Amino acid sequence: MQITDVRVRKITKEGKMKGIVSITLDDEFVIHDIKVIEGEKGLFIAMPSKKSADGEYRDIAHPINSSTRESFQRIILEAYEKALEEPETGLR
Repeated sequence: MQITDVRVRKITKEGKMKGIVSITLDDEFVIHDIKVIEGEKGLFIAMPSKKSADGEYRDIAHPINSSTRESFQRIILEAYEKALEEPETGLR
């Protein structure tokens, strides 16, 4: 399984969330709403989640092993860092 596309939407408002990312796997499956978050130890990703009846957030989709999660995080954060270097574009 390969990440074949990464799309980053930078968040310019103050706060811990720095971006929202969509990834495409093998040009066939997309996962939206992966969050890039600034934590105490630096940037990390949070997989898409929803709030359950008990008030806890539960991941909707996520890697099932740590090596895949680390690979996702590395690729997503590299794309986020690259997006930071791109100039802001305004809509007209």
